Amino acid sequence: MSRTVKCRKYKKELPGLAVPPYPGPKGQEIYETVSQQAWLEWQTQQTMLINEKQLNLMNPKTRGYLQQEMEKFLNNENYDRAEGFVPTSE
Repeated sequence: MSRTVKCRKYKKELPGLAVPPYPGPKGQEIYETVSQQAWLEWQTQQTMLINEKQLNLMNPKTRGYLQQEMEKFLNNENYDRAEGFVPTSE
């Protein structure tokens, strides 16, 4: 049976990540408080930001920006979105 966490984004028990996504305390915090669903959604959002804004991940400021946006996204705060993105209707 998979482990569950009280997801800080969705405020309910959901399946958690299999392993911490980062090394160190930040990775452990995400592992303990973020569901697999929320993390996959953040990865999609992050990819859109990187592509749309043509971000250079070698730049420390870019990595700091993405870290801030990740925190906002996972805490249900207003976060930066890819400009002009229109989700497809299913």
